[in-house]
Amino acid sequence: MDQYAGIDVSLECSSVCLVDGSGKILRETKVASEPEALVAWFRSQGQLPERIGLEAGPLSQWLYAGLRDVGLAVELLETRHVREAFKSMPVKTDRNDARRIAQLMRLGWFRPVHCKSVAAQETRAVLTARKLLQSKLRDVENSLRGVLRGFGLKVGATTERTFAGRIRELVTGHPGLELVAAALLQAHAVLLREFKGLDKHTQKLARAHPSAKLLMTTPSVGPIVALTYAAAIDDPKRFRSSKATGAHFGLTPKKYQSGETNYTGRISKIGDASVREALYQAAHVMLTKPVKNCSALKSWAMRISKRAGMRKAKVALARKLAVILHRMLADAKPFNPMAKAI
Repeated sequence: MDQYAGIDVSLECSSVCLVDGSGKILRETKVASEPEALVAWFRSQGQLPERIGLEAGPLSQWLYAGLRDVGLAVELLETRHVREAFKSMPVKTDRNDARRIAQLMRLGWFRPVHCKSVAAQETRAVLTARKLLQSKLRDVENSLRGVLRGFGLKVGATTERTFAGRIRELVTGHPGLELVAAALLQAHAVLLREFKGLDKHTQKLARAHPSAKLLMTTPSVGPIVALTYAAAIDDPKRFRSSKATGAHFGLTPKKYQSGETNYTGRISKIGDASVREALYQAAHVMLTKPVKNCSALKSWAMRISKRAGMRKAKVALARKLAVILHRMLADAKPFNPMAKAI
Protein backbone atom coordinates (compact mmCIF):
# COMPACT_ATOMS: atom_id res chain seq x y z
CA MET A 1 0.00 0.00 0.00
CA ASP A 2 1.21 3.49 -0.83
CA GLN A 3 2.53 5.63 2.00
CA TYR A 4 2.66 9.42 2.38
CA ALA A 5 4.68 11.56 4.76
CA GLY A 6 4.42 15.05 6.20
CA ILE A 7 7.26 16.97 7.83
CA ASP A 8 6.76 19.98 10.08
CA VAL A 9 10.16 21.65 10.10
CA SER A 10 11.63 23.25 13.23
CA LEU A 11 15.11 24.55 13.97
CA GLU A 12 16.42 21.56 15.93
CA CYS A 13 13.97 18.69 15.39
CA SER A 14 11.23 18.15 12.82
CA SER A 15 7.99 16.28 13.43
CA VAL A 16 7.40 13.50 10.89
CA CYS A 17 4.14 11.64 10.26
CA LEU A 18 3.71 8.65 7.95
CA VAL A 19 0.23 7.59 6.77
CA ASP A 20 -1.07 4.89 4.43
CA GLY A 21 -3.40 5.27 1.45
CA SER A 22 -6.50 5.21 3.66
CA GLY A 23 -5.20 7.96 5.96
CA LYS A 24 -4.27 5.69 8.86
CA ILE A 25 -1.25 6.91 10.82
CA LEU A 26 1.59 4.37 10.60
CA ARG A 27 4.47 6.17 12.30
CA GLU A 28 5.07 9.42 14.16
CA THR A 29 8.39 10.67 15.45
CA LYS A 30 10.77 13.58 15.79
CA VAL A 31 13.92 13.61 13.67
CA ALA A 32 16.87 16.01 13.68
CA SER A 33 16.40 18.80 11.11
CA GLU A 34 19.21 17.48 8.92
CA PRO A 35 18.83 15.95 5.43
CA GLU A 36 20.94 12.91 6.37
CA ALA A 37 18.85 12.16 9.47
CA LEU A 38 15.57 12.42 7.57
CA VAL A 39 16.83 10.25 4.70
CA ALA A 40 18.07 7.62 7.16
CA TRP A 41 14.70 7.54 8.96
CA PHE A 42 12.68 7.13 5.78
CA ARG A 43 14.96 4.35 4.55
CA SER A 44 14.66 2.57 7.89
CA GLN A 45 10.89 2.19 7.40
CA GLY A 46 11.34 -0.44 4.72
CA GLN A 47 9.13 1.30 2.15
CA LEU A 48 9.78 4.76 0.76
CA PRO A 49 6.79 7.14 0.73
CA GLU A 50 4.97 7.89 -2.49
CA ARG A 51 5.16 11.59 -1.61
CA ILE A 52 6.80 13.60 1.15
CA GLY A 53 5.62 17.11 1.90
CA LEU A 54 7.16 19.95 3.85
CA GLU A 55 6.01 23.54 4.17
CA ALA A 56 8.19 26.26 2.63
CA GLY A 57 10.29 28.05 5.25
CA PRO A 58 13.83 29.12 6.23
CA LEU A 59 15.20 25.54 6.49
CA SER A 60 12.81 23.90 4.05
CA GLN A 61 14.70 24.61 0.82
CA TRP A 62 17.88 23.10 2.25
CA LEU A 63 16.06 19.98 3.50
CA TYR A 64 14.09 19.71 0.25
CA ALA A 65 17.28 19.76 -1.82
CA GLY A 66 18.89 17.11 0.41
CA LEU A 67 15.89 14.76 0.14
CA ARG A 68 15.49 15.34 -3.59
CA ASP A 69 19.16 14.66 -4.31
CA VAL A 70 18.89 11.10 -2.97
CA GLY A 71 15.83 10.39 -5.11
CA LEU A 72 12.99 10.80 -2.59
CA ALA A 73 9.67 12.10 -3.96
CA VAL A 74 9.50 15.34 -2.01
CA GLU A 75 7.27 18.38 -2.52
CA LEU A 76 7.75 21.91 -1.17
CA LEU A 77 4.34 23.30 -0.21
CA GLU A 78 3.18 26.88 -0.52
CA THR A 79 2.89 28.38 2.98
CA ARG A 80 -0.26 30.39 2.28
CA HIS A 81 -2.05 27.36 0.87
CA VAL A 82 -1.07 25.18 3.86
CA ARG A 83 -2.16 27.88 6.32
CA GLU A 84 -5.58 28.09 4.71
CA ALA A 85 -5.94 24.31 4.82
CA PHE A 86 -5.19 24.26 8.55
CA LYS A 87 -7.58 27.08 9.53
CA SER A 88 -10.37 24.70 10.52
CA MET A 89 -8.13 22.91 13.03
CA PRO A 90 -8.48 24.42 16.54
CA VAL A 91 -5.32 22.87 18.03
CA LYS A 92 -1.98 23.71 16.46
CA THR A 93 1.07 21.66 17.41
CA ASP A 94 4.07 20.46 15.42
CA ARG A 95 2.74 16.92 15.67
CA ASN A 96 -0.69 17.91 14.33
CA ASP A 97 0.87 19.98 11.55
CA ALA A 98 2.92 16.97 10.40
CA ARG A 99 -0.26 14.86 10.41
CA ARG A 100 -2.13 17.41 8.31
CA ILE A 101 0.68 17.80 5.81
CA ALA A 102 0.78 14.00 5.42
CA GLN A 103 -2.97 13.96 4.72
CA LEU A 104 -2.58 16.77 2.16
CA MET A 105 0.03 14.69 0.37
CA ARG A 106 -2.27 11.64 0.43
CA LEU A 107 -5.20 13.58 -0.98
CA GLY A 108 -3.07 15.50 -3.47
CA TRP A 109 -4.60 18.74 -2.24
CA PHE A 110 -1.49 20.87 -2.25
CA ARG A 111 0.25 23.51 -4.31
CA PRO A 112 3.96 22.88 -4.86
CA VAL A 113 6.38 25.81 -5.01
CA HIS A 114 9.66 26.15 -6.83
CA CYS A 115 12.80 25.54 -4.80
CA LYS A 116 15.30 28.15 -5.94
CA SER A 117 18.80 27.21 -7.01
CA VAL A 118 21.73 27.84 -4.69
CA ALA A 119 22.93 30.67 -6.96
CA ALA A 120 19.53 32.39 -6.79
CA GLN A 121 19.43 32.01 -3.00
CA GLU A 122 22.90 33.54 -2.69
CA THR A 123 21.89 36.48 -4.88
CA ARG A 124 18.80 37.02 -2.73
CA ALA A 125 20.97 36.93 0.40
CA VAL A 126 23.22 39.68 -0.99
CA LEU A 127 20.23 41.84 -1.96
CA THR A 128 18.60 41.30 1.45
CA ALA A 129 21.78 42.28 3.28
CA ARG A 130 22.17 45.39 1.12
CA LYS A 131 18.59 46.45 1.80
CA LEU A 132 19.02 45.86 5.54
CA LEU A 133 22.12 48.09 5.69
CA GLN A 134 20.32 50.75 3.69
CA SER A 135 17.36 50.62 6.05
CA LYS A 136 19.55 50.90 9.17
CA LEU A 137 21.42 53.85 7.67
CA ARG A 138 18.11 55.63 7.17
CA ASP A 139 17.04 54.77 10.72
CA VAL A 140 20.22 56.25 12.21
CA GLU A 141 19.90 59.43 10.15
CA ASN A 142 16.23 59.87 11.06
CA SER A 143 16.97 59.22 14.74
CA LEU A 144 19.64 61.91 14.76
CA ARG A 145 17.33 64.37 13.07
CA GLY A 146 14.56 63.54 15.54
CA VAL A 147 16.77 63.92 18.61
CA LEU A 148 18.12 67.29 17.51
CA ARG A 149 14.72 68.56 16.47
CA GLY A 150 13.55 68.18 20.05
CA PHE A 151 16.12 70.83 21.02
CA GLY A 152 15.20 73.20 18.20
CA LEU A 153 18.20 72.14 16.09
CA LYS A 154 17.10 71.61 12.51
CA VAL A 155 19.42 69.58 10.29
CA GLY A 156 17.78 70.57 7.02
CA ALA A 157 18.77 69.26 3.61
CA THR A 158 22.11 67.45 3.52
CA THR A 159 24.05 65.13 1.27
CA GLU A 160 25.93 61.97 2.10
CA ARG A 161 29.15 63.97 2.47
CA THR A 162 27.75 66.89 4.46
CA PHE A 163 25.48 65.00 6.88
CA ALA A 164 28.06 64.22 9.58
CA GLY A 165 29.57 67.70 9.45
CA ARG A 166 26.15 69.33 9.78
CA ILE A 167 25.32 67.20 12.84
CA ARG A 168 28.62 68.06 14.56
CA GLU A 169 28.07 71.73 13.81
CA LEU A 170 24.64 71.72 15.44
CA VAL A 171 25.62 69.82 18.61
CA THR A 172 28.67 71.97 19.39
CA GLY A 173 28.25 73.43 22.85
CA HIS A 174 25.72 70.77 23.96
CA PRO A 175 27.73 68.13 25.92
CA GLY A 176 24.89 65.61 26.14
CA LEU A 177 24.03 65.92 22.46
CA GLU A 178 27.69 65.72 21.50
CA LEU A 179 27.90 62.33 23.22
CA VAL A 180 24.78 61.05 21.49
CA ALA A 181 25.87 62.42 18.09
CA ALA A 182 29.37 60.93 18.38
CA ALA A 183 27.99 57.44 19.08
CA LEU A 184 25.38 57.54 16.32
CA LEU A 185 27.73 59.11 13.77
CA GLN A 186 30.29 56.39 14.43
CA ALA A 187 27.62 53.73 13.83
CA HIS A 188 26.51 55.68 10.74
CA ALA A 189 30.05 55.72 9.33
CA VAL A 190 30.41 51.95 9.75
CA LEU A 191 27.02 51.27 8.18
CA LEU A 192 27.78 53.63 5.29
CA ARG A 193 31.13 51.98 4.62
CA GLU A 194 29.68 48.47 4.62
CA PHE A 195 26.69 49.53 2.52
CA LYS A 196 28.94 51.08 -0.11
CA GLY A 197 31.06 47.93 -0.23
CA LEU A 198 28.03 45.68 -0.62
CA ASP A 199 26.46 48.04 -3.16
CA LYS A 200 29.66 47.97 -5.23
CA HIS A 201 29.66 44.18 -5.07
CA THR A 202 26.01 44.14 -6.19
CA GLN A 203 26.85 46.27 -9.22
CA LYS A 204 29.64 43.85 -10.19
CA LEU A 205 27.35 40.89 -9.62
CA ALA A 206 24.75 42.37 -11.97
CA ARG A 207 27.33 42.98 -14.71
CA ALA A 208 28.53 39.37 -14.43
CA HIS A 209 25.03 37.85 -14.22
CA PRO A 210 23.81 36.82 -17.72
CA SER A 211 20.10 37.16 -16.90
CA ALA A 212 20.55 40.48 -15.11
CA LYS A 213 22.61 41.87 -18.03
CA LEU A 214 19.81 40.89 -20.39
CA LEU A 215 17.12 42.50 -18.22
CA MET A 216 19.10 45.73 -17.89
CA THR A 217 18.54 46.41 -21.59
CA THR A 218 15.03 47.42 -20.50
CA PRO A 219 14.57 51.14 -19.83
CA SER A 220 14.39 52.03 -16.09
CA VAL A 221 15.57 48.55 -15.07
CA GLY A 222 18.86 48.88 -13.21
CA PRO A 223 21.13 46.36 -11.46
CA ILE A 224 19.01 46.02 -8.29
CA VAL A 225 15.72 45.53 -10.15
CA ALA A 226 17.33 43.12 -12.62
CA LEU A 227 19.01 40.98 -9.95
CA THR A 228 15.87 40.94 -7.78
CA TYR A 229 13.71 39.79 -10.67
CA ALA A 230 16.20 37.28 -12.07
CA ALA A 231 16.75 35.66 -8.67
CA ALA A 232 13.00 35.41 -8.05
CA ILE A 233 12.28 33.85 -11.45
CA ASP A 234 15.35 31.59 -11.29
CA ASP A 235 14.10 29.23 -14.03
CA PRO A 236 11.86 30.93 -16.65
CA LYS A 237 10.60 27.54 -17.86
CA ARG A 238 8.65 26.96 -14.65
CA PHE A 239 6.00 29.41 -15.92
CA ARG A 240 3.76 28.14 -18.69
CA SER A 241 2.95 31.69 -19.74
CA SER A 242 4.67 35.02 -19.18
CA LYS A 243 1.31 36.48 -18.18
CA ALA A 244 1.32 34.24 -15.10
CA THR A 245 4.17 36.25 -13.58
CA GLY A 246 1.85 39.19 -12.87
CA ALA A 247 -0.36 37.03 -10.65
CA HIS A 248 2.65 35.19 -9.19
CA PHE A 249 4.04 38.43 -7.79
CA GLY A 250 0.67 39.72 -6.58
CA LEU A 251 0.19 42.42 -9.23
CA THR A 252 -3.23 41.31 -10.46
CA PRO A 253 -6.61 42.22 -8.85
CA LYS A 254 -8.36 39.95 -6.38
CA LYS A 255 -11.65 38.51 -7.58
CA TYR A 256 -14.73 37.49 -5.59
CA GLN A 257 -17.77 36.04 -7.33
CA SER A 258 -20.65 34.27 -5.58
CA GLY A 259 -24.25 34.28 -6.77
CA GLU A 260 -25.20 37.84 -7.64
CA THR A 261 -22.01 39.24 -6.10
CA ASN A 262 -19.16 39.90 -8.49
CA TYR A 263 -16.38 42.01 -7.02
CA THR A 264 -12.97 42.94 -8.38
CA GLY A 265 -10.69 44.33 -5.70
CA ARG A 266 -7.20 45.72 -5.42
CA ILE A 267 -4.10 43.76 -6.32
CA SER A 268 -3.62 40.58 -4.28
CA LYS A 269 -0.09 41.42 -3.01
CA ILE A 270 0.74 37.73 -2.68
CA GLY A 271 4.16 36.39 -3.59
CA ASP A 272 7.53 38.08 -3.35
CA ALA A 273 7.15 41.61 -1.97
CA SER A 274 10.70 42.60 -2.91
CA VAL A 275 10.01 41.88 -6.60
CA ARG A 276 6.75 43.80 -6.43
CA GLU A 277 8.56 46.79 -4.89
CA ALA A 278 11.37 46.63 -7.48
CA LEU A 279 8.96 46.51 -10.41
CA TYR A 280 6.91 49.40 -9.00
CA GLN A 281 10.08 51.48 -8.63
CA ALA A 282 11.03 50.74 -12.24
CA ALA A 283 7.53 51.75 -13.36
CA HIS A 284 7.75 54.96 -11.32
CA VAL A 285 11.06 55.89 -12.96
CA MET A 286 9.70 55.16 -16.42
CA LEU A 287 6.64 57.37 -15.90
CA THR A 288 8.27 60.27 -14.06
CA LYS A 289 11.74 60.53 -15.64
CA PRO A 290 12.89 61.22 -19.20
CA VAL A 291 13.72 57.61 -20.10
CA LYS A 292 14.53 56.70 -23.71
CA ASN A 293 13.28 53.77 -25.81
CA CYS A 294 10.06 53.18 -23.90
CA SER A 295 7.56 55.41 -25.69
CA ALA A 296 5.08 52.60 -26.39
CA LEU A 297 5.04 51.41 -22.78
CA LYS A 298 4.93 54.93 -21.38
CA SER A 299 2.08 55.98 -23.67
CA TRP A 300 0.11 52.87 -22.71
CA ALA A 301 0.55 53.60 -18.99
CA MET A 302 -0.26 57.30 -19.37
CA ARG A 303 -3.58 56.42 -21.00
CA ILE A 304 -4.40 54.36 -17.94
CA SER A 305 -3.39 57.22 -15.63
CA LYS A 306 -5.87 59.56 -17.34
CA ARG A 307 -8.83 57.35 -16.50
CA ALA A 308 -7.67 55.62 -13.29
CA GLY A 309 -4.94 57.78 -11.79
CA MET A 310 -1.15 57.68 -11.76
CA ARG A 311 -0.87 55.19 -8.90
CA LYS A 312 -2.90 52.52 -10.69
CA ALA A 313 -1.02 53.25 -13.88
CA LYS A 314 2.27 52.50 -12.12
CA VAL A 315 0.90 49.22 -10.78
CA ALA A 316 -0.35 48.28 -14.25
CA LEU A 317 3.03 49.14 -15.75
CA ALA A 318 4.79 47.11 -13.04
CA ARG A 319 2.68 44.09 -14.02
CA LYS A 320 3.44 44.71 -17.68
CA LEU A 321 7.15 44.87 -16.90
CA ALA A 322 6.92 41.55 -15.04
CA VAL A 323 5.48 39.94 -18.18
CA ILE A 324 8.00 41.57 -20.53
CA LEU A 325 11.01 40.70 -18.39
CA HIS A 326 9.96 37.06 -18.18
CA ARG A 327 9.49 36.90 -21.93
CA MET A 328 12.99 38.32 -22.38
CA LEU A 329 14.44 35.61 -20.10
CA ALA A 330 12.44 32.85 -21.76
CA ASP A 331 13.48 33.91 -25.28
CA ALA A 332 16.98 35.06 -24.25
CA LYS A 333 16.43 38.29 -26.20
CA PRO A 334 17.04 41.92 -25.16
CA PHE A 335 14.30 44.51 -24.79
CA ASN A 336 12.60 45.50 -28.04
CA PRO A 337 11.57 49.19 -27.92
CA MET A 338 9.45 48.76 -31.06
CA ALA A 339 7.19 46.09 -29.50
CA LYS A 340 3.60 47.14 -28.85
CA ALA A 341 2.32 47.32 -25.29
CA ILE A 342 -0.74 45.12 -25.68
